[in-house]
Amino acid sequence: MGTIAWRRGTTAVLLGATALLYLWGLDESGWANAYYSAAAQAGAASWKAFFFGSLDAGNAITVDKTPLALWPMALSVRLFGLSSWSVLVPQAVFGVATVYLMLRIVRRSSGSHQLGLLAGAIMALTPVAALMFRYNNPDALLVLLLVAASAATLRAVEASALDPRSAGRWLALGGALLGLAYLAKMLQAFVIAPALVLTYLLFAALPLSRRLWHLAGAVTATVLAAGWWVATVALWPADSRPWIGGSQDNSVWGLTIGYNGLGRLNGNEEGSIGSGHWGQTSLLRLLSPSNGGQAGWLLPTALVLLVAGLVLVRSRQRRTSLQAALVLFGTWLLVTLIVFSLMRGIYHSYYAVALAPALAVVIALGGRELWLVRAEPGWRALTVLLVATTGGWSFVLLDRSPDFVPWLRWAVLAIAVAAALVLLRHQSRRTARWALALCLTVGLTGPAAFSVATAALPHQGAVITAGPGGRGSDLPHADERLAEAALGAPPLGTDRPARNPSRHERSAELDQLAEELGLDLYRSTYGPAGSLLHVSTPSPRLVHVLQNGHRDQPWLAATVGANAAAGFQLATGRPVIAIGGFNGTDPNPDLATFQLRVLRGEIGWFIGGGVLGPQTGGSQAAREITAWVAARYRPFQVDGVLLYDLSLAPLPVAR
Repeated sequence: MGTIAWRRGTTAVLLGATALLYLWGLDESGWANAYYSAAAQAGAASWKAFFFGSLDAGNAITVDKTPLALWPMALSVRLFGLSSWSVLVPQAVFGVATVYLMLRIVRRSSGSHQLGLLAGAIMALTPVAALMFRYNNPDALLVLLLVAASAATLRAVEASALDPRSAGRWLALGGALLGLAYLAKMLQAFVIAPALVLTYLLFAALPLSRRLWHLAGAVTATVLAAGWWVATVALWPADSRPWIGGSQDNSVWGLTIGYNGLGRLNGNEEGSIGSGHWGQTSLLRLLSPSNGGQAGWLLPTALVLLVAGLVLVRSRQRRTSLQAALVLFGTWLLVTLIVFSLMRGIYHSYYAVALAPALAVVIALGGRELWLVRAEPGWRALTVLLVATTGGWSFVLLDRSPDFVPWLRWAVLAIAVAAALVLLRHQSRRTARWALALCLTVGLTGPAAFSVATAALPHQGAVITAGPGGRGSDLPHADERLAEAALGAPPLGTDRPARNPSRHERSAELDQLAEELGLDLYRSTYGPAGSLLHVSTPSPRLVHVLQNGHRDQPWLAATVGANAAAGFQLATGRPVIAIGGFNGTDPNPDLATFQLRVLRGEIGWFIGGGVLGPQTGGSQAAREITAWVAARYRPFQVDGVLLYDLSLAPLPVAR
């Protein structure tokens, strides 16, 4: 009874601390990623918008993802009303659930509750996890579903020795969860598929033909779990559903293989916009200054422990469940690391949250195996070296933020030296406990400090990072020259001619001006009308004008780009059309459709002031619509934002 009570108590402490970290001051981030907040608002107002993942309740266009991650937020908004809490709490709940699953996976695989607690703590304290489980991007639900699919696969391996039918059902469940992960964030879900397949092939105690049959069933479950929604969208008449945002052909398949799918890997992202500054592809990408503090703290350690753990579990004939877990999460770690390091398309540092579960399991399981043989000279030397290098790497990462608790990096380095010295000595049981405590302190102090710093900061916008210097809050009124250098065009509604520099000219000018101005393109804003990656921020007076000028139209307004539309929609509570979707390059609506909607009186305002720039393919519809409105309607300005009242008679056209 005492052991059960201790397990329950320590589990409650871990989950309670995780909940505190992920919920503390959550509302300070406001709408966080307003793009998804606006979609949750739309889904709460319209079941049709809910099903398709529309950005607006009028169902003009969807977000550029499959919609599963939006559904919990939309249901929360329906139940509790639209607020920062109702939008962000679901992701925090996913985070706590993920930590609990990690504990259960490691405890079941290793037979050690303490090891499960360690894996859960590593997961909870990875800075990018503290960021994304406090944010309303799809990554939070994606990670939960991937961990759940891994847990089901490991249960299938375990059941294969006793009940082959049960093993098949568990594996099918894992496949179904993987399919649901596709509905959360599309092709990224399948990055762990090789790990699931390899683990079952290697460790299921069944004939090869039976293993292949079970895998075929799991693939079928994946296709059904992901495909029902895709098939429904494909069969639904296109003229009675929203445009599939991010696609050029109004299909989920086009989105999957293009801008938000294979294009992320090969860089061929039709409809993308901007300078293409996503960092250099390299196997060291996730340790770079912009990425290392996200999930890189224990990455070198995990790679060493993966190799050592695999050698030790095989040579010592450890339990099958332990070997299977180490192989599954080790393969997850390696495949994800390679994909993220070498992908040539859009890459954000917060993607690294998908590494956190693999890091946690590999470090917990591999670390325990290495600890058990530390008395042997060769393994002891490796243990000492690993502790020292982990402390040194933490020093480097902390030193990249020199103003953040300046003494902390020296403390971690000192503790690493002390741990190494203790490990070199012959250890009694008491000394061993102290050595273990020092080793854990070396590994977890830096990530824990960055996670707490992350939770203490508000984060907003499309590009965010963890840590004390984490990006995500807008810089007011960035220099307009930076916008022009980055995007090659002035704000819409101005008289200056658009520029069309080459990609290399644009990148060089961007680098020069960014350094001169001390700004980052993707932190900058272009005024209250919003920008490519930052939400519009209408003033109270502007909101009043918009709301009271038009009341009955299906869409209060239209503007170029999703982030611009999202801010106006959240502020007014009325649907706003995002012309061209997220980047403003989708062919929806085209000029003829827009003109017809204006003629029917379906759109009240056109809001100018967005930013368009050179495109990687995609549609010119947003430019055509902007030019048409500017030529036919007289603008007026409210607090820095150009408005065109589409209900007024158009200006005469010069002949």
